[in-house]
Amino acid sequence: MPLKLGSLELPSTIVQSPMAACSDLPFRLVARRRGLKYCYTEMVSAQALVRSNEKTMRLLKTVAEDKPLGTQLLGCDPAMMGEAAAMLDEMGFASIDLNLGCPVRKVTSNGEGSALLKEPVLAEQVFKSVRRAVKRAAFTVKMRKGFEDPSGEQAVELAKRAEGAGVSWITVHGRTQQQMYTGRSDYDAIGKVKAAVRIPVLGNGDVISVDDARRLQSTSGCDGIMIGRAGLGNPWVYENLRRGLESGGAGECPPPLFVPTVAERRDALLEHLDLELEHCGERQAAVNLRRIVMWYTVALPNAKPLRVAVCQTMDVPLIRRMIEDYFNALPADVPAPQTPVLLAE
Repeated sequence: MPLKLGSLELPSTIVQSPMAACSDLPFRLVARRRGLKYCYTEMVSAQALVRSNEKTMRLLKTVAEDKPLGTQLLGCDPAMMGEAAAMLDEMGFASIDLNLGCPVRKVTSNGEGSALLKEPVLAEQVFKSVRRAVKRAAFTVKMRKGFEDPSGEQAVELAKRAEGAGVSWITVHGRTQQQMYTGRSDYDAIGKVKAAVRIPVLGNGDVISVDDARRLQSTSGCDGIMIGRAGLGNPWVYENLRRGLESGGAGECPPPLFVPTVAERRDALLEHLDLELEHCGERQAAVNLRRIVMWYTVALPNAKPLRVAVCQTMDVPLIRRMIEDYFNALPADVPAPQTPVLLAE
């Protein structure tokens, strides 16, 4: 089912969120080949982008297969955010999202991320500056339901200001900054934002299964769903969620999930390894595989020795052999992929 968001029409209502140190180009390519239709690069700093920081420019790397693609911008200075947004617009991204959701202290202590929920006037100035700068891309905002206030009213106020400034759509994560990633995502708070604005609203937080997705939609009335950690090591989740949501309304049994075989899980991880090697180089690939192997082996038997061994080498061919040996020794009836412990929504 397509999702019309301003000038941008997405081919699915299931969107992958930007995740620092996770949603790099190899992650996106593995997921796209298995059903993901729309996603974002990792978050980039406006200040670093304006300075043409080499690491930041690498985060924006993409290829023809990786389209349509959005990107997310972090910052709080209106002029700098406008300048950085113009640069991203020129690069051809389909949408440019403003980060008002990151809860980590090193971000909020600079007045960025979810700290802007406490500064609605400044946030509105940022919205207007970016709106003036962006000529082609859809302009969007992702926020939490509040900084410390659990009522959701801070998100409602920011959403109204964003709509007035010309934002195309809003994504709401149903936790406060103070909660970080604890507790449960508040779908009622997402519904408050949906009821307060006319532009589309996407819901975010704790969507792992078809039941979760249906509960989020029925509770909040949101127009689409942005998932985070559910895609880590489970690139089949997007198609499973899409099929489940399109199968019927509440009360109907969702269709059977696609559960990858041991060989399919092994092949996806090895494909991820090859893409990391191709796009990031051997040293960075070896480092990245320390977490990627963990994603694909959650809940699998006797996975700890493999994870420990991967963390002790920088030899990518050796890592490949260890992965092959591990998966080839698994029984055929291993459990379905599960969500890693990492919380990155």
